[in-house]
Amino acid sequence: MLNPNKNLSTSAKYGYGIASILLLLTLWSALAGFEIISPAKLPAPWDVVNAEIRILNTGVLVPAILASLQRIGIAAIFMLIVGIPVGIAMGAWPTVNAFLSPLVDPFRSAPIVAIIPILVMWFGIGETMRIVFLWLGAVVYLIPMVRDSIKAVDPCWNSLAQDRGATSMEALFTAIVPMASPRIADSIITSVSVMWTYITVAELVNAQSGLGKLIESYKKVSQMDAVVALILTIMALALITYQLMRWLRNWKYDWEAN
Repeated sequence: MLNPNKNLSTSAKYGYGIASILLLLTLWSALAGFEIISPAKLPAPWDVVNAEIRILNTGVLVPAILASLQRIGIAAIFMLIVGIPVGIAMGAWPTVNAFLSPLVDPFRSAPIVAIIPILVMWFGIGETMRIVFLWLGAVVYLIPMVRDSIKAVDPCWNSLAQDRGATSMEALFTAIVPMASPRIADSIITSVSVMWTYITVAELVNAQSGLGKLIESYKKVSQMDAVVALILTIMALALITYQLMRWLRNWKYDWEAN
């Protein structure tokens, strides 16, 4: 019987997850091993592993990872500084939401990559441009999600706080924001994950280091096994970041862990 709310056991979740990965690896190995798809277009899994080891032995992988992590970390800090207060203000005051929504909401559907030439004109081709690009690509998601998190809080919490003598601002920060915090944390996790999808684009323009720069370098010499290895590295880092943030979120808000 269909039951979307059924909870699987931990072992079942891991079992299904491992099965899907094995299925993908089997299909990948078959397509590459029998050269159904040219190795120039789809290198075999074992070639990708060898490429990862080769890149690691050259000593360029770890500095590239650190450079990309640093850019995402700096952009994430500015994203929080701007995105959370603005989102809370939009969620708490309808007038602020009505004023800012026409400026914020359209950017969620805008092709952020297309504004790189504008950012280059404004900020040059250095680190500032890359960080601004990552920040902008994520903050346009964070602000509306924080707003929606505030608006989703049951109004009874606001009424209860004010009935107990709290001012509107006190009710906002002692009742509404705490109740919205788990969803705000989810919004932060999603927004940081978005940054990982933009990191290669951010590092294509005159970057001296970073995973995107490495991908472009190996692409120019047609080493597709190295390119795929680096793409998988980014995916692994994004997954590790995601899981770490999920753990912190569930630890902090264990009363609403999911």
